[in-house]
Amino acid sequence: MTSRRVCVFCGASSGNSEKYSRLASELGAALAGAGLGLVFGAGGVGIMGAVSNAVLAAGGEAVGVIPQALFDREAGRRDLTELHVVATMHERKALMHELSAAFVVLPGGLGTMEEFFEVLTWAQLGFHDKPIIVLDVDGFYQPLVELLDHALASGFMAPADRRLVTVVDTADAVVELLTAPPS
Repeated sequence: MTSRRVCVFCGASSGNSEKYSRLASELGAALAGAGLGLVFGAGGVGIMGAVSNAVLAAGGEAVGVIPQALFDREAGRRDLTELHVVATMHERKALMHELSAAFVVLPGGLGTMEEFFEVLTWAQLGFHDKPIIVLDVDGFYQPLVELLDHALASGFMAPADRRLVTVVDTADAVVELLTAPPS
């Protein structure tokens, strides 16, 4: 990886299973342990809080990017390595993309899914070639995987585009993918 930062898209809520926060914490600790910095939405609650708390607790780098309106409303974190407060969601996503060498998707709602599909679309269009990894916690993303496979089988997605997404189920697998020598 050219940069040592990984953008993590995830929920600002914890969901209804402690497994989500637990795996987010494992990912944060694993990223920091591998010397990989975190780029995220700068919130301190939910899955987002779990991953960033773990990164910071392990002495890692946590870079937050948040629009001013959300910062004011969600009381964005102020204890980060770097905090970028921007004007719009578009600026937020562009800066998160610029600061990151890869993307990891944890459980989340509409915002997380929108961010995932946007970076996937950008990759499909050739705007970037950064890894996109879905960390599937307890089958959370199995319906998404089925949808992608259905789009492929139905002729709406090329095999090369389907290969843009890697799905794993452990934090260690994420770090292995991100730290493997280029092939």
